[in-house]
Amino acid sequence: MTALLRLVRPKQWIKNTFVLAPLVFARLYADPRSVELALLTFVMFCIASSACYIVNDIHDIESDRAHPVKRLSRPLAAATISVRSAGLLLATLYGVLIAGFIVHPPLAVPIAGYILLNLAYTYYLKHQPVLDIFSIASGFVLRVYAGAEGIGVPLSSWMAVTTLCLALFLAAIKRRQELATAGTDARKVLLEYSISLVDRYAEMSAVGALIFYSLFVMSTNTRLVVTIPLVIFGLFRYWYVVEAKEGGESPTDALLTDWPLITCIAAWGVACVYALMP
Repeated sequence: MTALLRLVRPKQWIKNTFVLAPLVFARLYADPRSVELALLTFVMFCIASSACYIVNDIHDIESDRAHPVKRLSRPLAAATISVRSAGLLLATLYGVLIAGFIVHPPLAVPIAGYILLNLAYTYYLKHQPVLDIFSIASGFVLRVYAGAEGIGVPLSSWMAVTTLCLALFLAAIKRRQELATAGTDARKVLLEYSISLVDRYAEMSAVGALIFYSLFVMSTNTRLVVTIPLVIFGLFRYWYVVEAKEGGESPTDALLTDWPLITCIAAWGVACVYALMP
């Protein structure tokens, strides 16, 4: 069971909370039907992302076996789960997704787009400099898009571009830490990067995320302005975790292990819900 959980990577499901952003900013979190549809979208995206992780692990099984960490942490590389069993689980997850599309058709386009993007990333895009970072970031934009489609509201352009910049920041930091901790041996595309280059990418993306978020909240509801200092603190704290605590290679691990960052995000969520309360 432990190996099975590692295969579907439930810790990574926290990324799928991005699908809930449209629910909050559309002020529909008090509507039971909208909450139900948002949770369905979240569950569907968790299934889709787990399916993508399985495809990636099957494709990378040989390179993972040569990696000092992944050869022990990835169930297929460690041979704690067979490729056949992983394939059967993958087919089951795809079947559940198809059933979900029948139940709620609006989710078909964004989730299918996410799966196709990840297939392209696994087989090609992750080896292409800059495109690899944008591919990771685009996955987060598709999460927000799915959240909007799931509850039947238009996706705000401000929310989309803010999400893109924030995700570019996280992806650039991930590449930076891979370079800093494992050098160019971690993945082929790192041969095309330097720490100073991805630092500039991260800085540009962080500034963009802050500017677009500020414009977004001021155009949506001026009461949300109080959340801007929390966003600034969150960016500062995350960068501190990256530099001082050598986090950032896994944004999920950085988030789940740093209490000031967890508190900041929780406070931001509460502040947004309160400011947008009908």
